[in-house]
Amino acid sequence: MNKQQQHYDLCVIGGGINGAGIARDAALRGLSVLLLEMNDLASATSSASTKLVHGGLRYLEFYEFSLVRESLQERERLMGIAPHIIWPLSFVLPHHAAIRPLWMIRAGLFLYDFLGGRRKRLPSSRYVALKKHDYGAPLKDQYAKGFSYADCWVQDSRLVILNAMDAQKHGATVLTRHKVTGLKGDKTGWNVSYRSINAAPDETDKTDGPDGPDATTTIRADMVVNAAGPWAEHLLQENGFYAKDQSLPHLRLVKGSHIVLPRQYDGDQAYILQQKDGRIVFAIPYETDFTLVGTTDEPVDQDSPVVCISDSETAYLCNAYNDFFKKAIAPSDVVWSFSGVRALLDDGEDEARAVTRDYKIYHHDHYAAPMLSIFGGKITTYRKLAKQTVDRLMQLSGRKGDCMTGVKPLPGGDIEDGDMDFFMRRLQHAFAWLPEKLLRRYAVHYGTCVYSMLSGATSFETMGRHFGDGVYECEIRYLLGHEFAENLDDILWRRTKLGLHISEETKRNIENFIRELKQ
Repeated sequence: MNKQQQHYDLCVIGGGINGAGIARDAALRGLSVLLLEMNDLASATSSASTKLVHGGLRYLEFYEFSLVRESLQERERLMGIAPHIIWPLSFVLPHHAAIRPLWMIRAGLFLYDFLGGRRKRLPSSRYVALKKHDYGAPLKDQYAKGFSYADCWVQDSRLVILNAMDAQKHGATVLTRHKVTGLKGDKTGWNVSYRSINAAPDETDKTDGPDGPDATTTIRADMVVNAAGPWAEHLLQENGFYAKDQSLPHLRLVKGSHIVLPRQYDGDQAYILQQKDGRIVFAIPYETDFTLVGTTDEPVDQDSPVVCISDSETAYLCNAYNDFFKKAIAPSDVVWSFSGVRALLDDGEDEARAVTRDYKIYHHDHYAAPMLSIFGGKITTYRKLAKQTVDRLMQLSGRKGDCMTGVKPLPGGDIEDGDMDFFMRRLQHAFAWLPEKLLRRYAVHYGTCVYSMLSGATSFETMGRHFGDGVYECEIRYLLGHEFAENLDDILWRRTKLGLHISEETKRNIENFIRELKQ
């Protein structure tokens, strides 16, 4: 007997920050939602950012004032809904006289402060005499003047995970490692076909539901959002959208790479390093024991959205760092690197650094049933992008429902007044047997969800198996059961950054445990 074809109000294609944010917003408004991601959540661009929630100081140079204003407003909102994974970070901008005059930087920061409006959480920019300040200690003597201002740090991949978790909590179905294979619209909706990425290539289509783990499934959706990031244009090409609509925008794929080194300087401040080619490079304290340096801007072929860092990029970042700091670094000092592809809206600019970081929500009005595609965007403005996307869908479909994502905390973010110090004291009281370092890691990863993860635990013995390096069974079970993790990489590099901190033996122990659970 054939199974009834499953129906959803909305199908979201892509499990990066935009897709997860849209799924959450729609689910909170009462829509039935299916989110499809062909790999793991945040497996591409959204886990390979510079980890910043910021207004984009350098965007002022390209007169993107509205984007900066919107980004600064969103920065404040995101701090409010996820204070455990987003926190203030001081930036130091050493003055390089050969690149930009002092007055220009001062004026830019004044405008940055002005566009931010009446900010409650972060201080305004200020001039810093670097030779008289601790900020200047790691820098070469030639850098005597500079400025300091505040933006925010974010655990980027966790931001994606938390949005997906909240979407699921409010009824959404989240399927990772399921690739869309077909997309066909008619007068009343869309047929969306997908299959497991492990499916056999000759598997026949089964439109009434899967008969096995590798079967192709076709569902019915009233509306579709293409939020596939670097693959968004490819999805449209494969399904004939460009042949029917010559006005469709195009993407500009740009690779951004980062290097991670052992901690290079004292202090919690980040540095903005102005380069002679017009770019800026960040040096940022990372995961307590490391320094993150990035990013680059290199064109990427449309057919190759999966990338890795090149030797020339590594050399570029090392040279950029060495131009400013007394203690030089070399490629041999790099302990880890990562690269991602930014799917930018192609605005015709010649240089990659000048391409807009704004976004476009495109309505495929050649079809009767609503479908939108997302071109561009940045992690800071994902919530606003999601709101505008769902607002448009509600308008097109005649549905009603208010956006709640600007005030409703993300999972773990319901911390009183966003006060992490107070929250830490509460955790220390509740779990007095845990060392402060481990408890702090739990706090900034899981927020109030730590109570769920440690439910029933009253001692180390009740936390389950110890795999080594402070990693316990209860955490791994939580990640597998609540955060869509399926394998070791999901855990070590996207739910956490434990991959930087633990031994190979500990990694093997965790991997063996995951394998045991699947048997």
